[in-house]
Amino acid sequence: MSDVQTTYYKTPIGIAEIIGNKNGIQSISVLDDDTEISNKSKSIPNELQDCVQQLEEYFTGNRKEFNLKLNPKGTDFQQNVWNELLNIPFGKTRSYLEQTKKIGDVKAIRAVASANGKNPIWIVIPCHRVIGSDGSLTGYAGGVWRKKWLLEHESGTKQQTLF
Repeated sequence: MSDVQTTYYKTPIGIAEIIGNKNGIQSISVLDDDTEISNKSKSIPNELQDCVQQLEEYFTGNRKEFNLKLNPKGTDFQQNVWNELLNIPFGKTRSYLEQTKKIGDVKAIRAVASANGKNPIWIVIPCHRVIGSDGSLTGYAGGVWRKKWLLEHESGTKQQTLF
């Protein structure tokens, strides 16, 4: 049975909506609204429990690499771009230009940026690790503040808060 399951997990950057089935994780996105989170033991579908556990370990600083079966939906080009994102090590960044070189087409910078923006599996496929050639935190579908938070989390930099 390949019924798609959904669960919600509270993270420091918002409520993560996780969608997948026995064929793998199809989507992880972070919502801005206050969706009701799933209870660990009762409402998290079996197919998604490992993903929730690994995200929890990531956010507590106890995981640097994910070991999940992924099944994102996208074009062949998007899949190629997303697969290359998986090669960016934890705590490191690459520019969009470096990413285009990795996929073998330096003229595809806009297409690579577009594919990054359509990445359906946030954090696990680390599109947040791609920055501008000048080091700027260019666009992030979840908001630049989340990108900044994730990069600081991975670099070990303590975040300061105004509150």
